[in-house]
Amino acid sequence: MKNTKIIISLLLFGNLFVACKNNEKADGYGNFEATEITVSAENSGKLMEFKIEEGQTLKKGAYVGYIDTIQLSLKRDQLLASKAIVYSKSASVLSQKNVLIAQLKTAIVNKNRIENLIRENAGTQKQLDDINGEINVIQKQIKSVESQNSPVIDELESIEVQLKQVEDLLQKSKIVNPVNGTVLTKYAEVNELISFGKPLYKIADLSTMELRVYVSETQLSNIKIGQEVTVKIDAGDAMKNFKGIITWVSSEAEFTPKIIQTKEERVNLVYAVKIEVKNDGSLKIGMPAEMWIAQ
Repeated sequence: MKNTKIIISLLLFGNLFVACKNNEKADGYGNFEATEITVSAENSGKLMEFKIEEGQTLKKGAYVGYIDTIQLSLKRDQLLASKAIVYSKSASVLSQKNVLIAQLKTAIVNKNRIENLIRENAGTQKQLDDINGEINVIQKQIKSVESQNSPVIDELESIEVQLKQVEDLLQKSKIVNPVNGTVLTKYAEVNELISFGKPLYKIADLSTMELRVYVSETQLSNIKIGQEVTVKIDAGDAMKNFKGIITWVSSEAEFTPKIIQTKEERVNLVYAVKIEVKNDGSLKIGMPAEMWIAQ
């Protein structure tokens, strides 16, 4: 009889302990987030190739498709032909300038030689004046040739600018994935006509998730950036635990979002807290979770 009473007492104590544990409340509630990036078209045209599927994992810099570039390629060929024609027009002028530059170099060498002779009393001032006059004439001739060639140079520079613009558009016709991540949503299909700025797909790095929870002002003293906390999610009849690190604490209070708990709690002023959690594949965007601070 005595043993029976002891067993009953232990069971009652155990039930009471479990009940107390079950009545414990988490220190914060919230939902998982991830930085989502929408990749958009940087050119217009027909989508010729698009190797994207929702749920697919992509590396940064991965090639995923391209937009039709036929018209841009034709434009580039046209500009290259125009550039060759302009060069042929200016060839004679440019060759004349090259001859004058060679003459100028020779005249400068002669001038230096005459100056050395004068220092050794083996040359005359007239020789120096003559070579200086020759240099001045050649320099004026070069300027004259450059002025004649100025319109050609301007035209060449204009063509070069247009070529760079076309090359830039050709490069942007290739669709290159900007970040490591998982494709969340696909917005376009092959053979669609794409306009500049049209969203193509949305991607996010899900390897590390952010849990945004809300805490009261009285809890702020127990929270600091870099602090390790426990994050819990529902896993059937139990809870699954993750290690989390607090990375950000809001400096301004706000009303609790509507997704959090009861109507009474939603009118309270709270502070947002972000917690970084390594994802083992079970965490999803929008999934609810709890934050527990070790006592």
